[in-house]
Amino acid sequence: MSMMKVSSNPHVRSKESTSSIMLLVVVALLPAFGFGIYNFGIMAAVHVLITIAACVLTEFVFNLIIKKKQTVSDLSAVVTGMLLGLNLPVGAPWWIGILGGFFAILVVKCLFGGLGENFMNPALGARCFLVISFPAIMTNFNCDAYSGATPLALLKNGQEVNILDMVIGRTGGTIGETSVIAIVIGACILLATGVIDLRIPGSYIVSFVIFVVIFGGYGFNPAYIAAQLSGGGLMLGAFFMATDYVTRPVTVKGQYVYGIILGVLTGIFRIFGPSAEGVSYAIILSNLLVPLIEKWTMPKAFGAGGKKHE
Repeated sequence: MSMMKVSSNPHVRSKESTSSIMLLVVVALLPAFGFGIYNFGIMAAVHVLITIAACVLTEFVFNLIIKKKQTVSDLSAVVTGMLLGLNLPVGAPWWIGILGGFFAILVVKCLFGGLGENFMNPALGARCFLVISFPAIMTNFNCDAYSGATPLALLKNGQEVNILDMVIGRTGGTIGETSVIAIVIGACILLATGVIDLRIPGSYIVSFVIFVVIFGGYGFNPAYIAAQLSGGGLMLGAFFMATDYVTRPVTVKGQYVYGIILGVLTGIFRIFGPSAEGVSYAIILSNLLVPLIEKWTMPKAFGAGGKKHE
């Protein structure tokens, strides 16, 4: 008689592998990447490719040094590099992506155990590190195509913005955040293939809109709401970074709570903070709250937690 095989959890099986999921994310990011090249020129491609190379090389060398099985084939470092590269201004010096990629992979990911162990999104952790370390570089969006303040900065100062240009992407900003159309096309790819669902991005966007309506000073103004949604990194963050498997809650209720916290924090940073943006810090802070969110929203085991009869 053959023995039954018993293994440790998790017991859920899927045909999807880490590399196949990451490949789909890369494909979904291509529209934003492509529009970034169209909008800002060839330097946009150079920045993204350098950052990807820095991330992959850092992970490869780290695994080599500690004699760990190579993990670069899972493509997670490629996704991190691509996301970080798309979050850089095109006018930044070439070395900024190398430094950011090194920090994202070594400090945020590998030193905490690698994929599945990092407590915050590596790309956003590196972006926040770069913004704090080099604020003049990371907030300078002047380039050959655009100069002056970004639409969000103009909006914060009470000036009018061209919403159609913001939706299409004919504005200044980071390489991958300007075109809502390109980002939504990529998001549709992730939704159609089941890589993500709408729980986190949906609750994020809805809670942000509610916050803006209440505290933005314009009431229910469709033009103002559309400009806030189209500007900055909100759409890129909502669909591609807030949904990161490793740093989001695993519980369904927790994902809704997580999305609401993201929307409220982004609203606070944008409306009351000194900067016109705030998505990166909102996601990073929410990542840190995930253990508490999961503790509060974890379903009780069957038969546990019931009232005791006296």
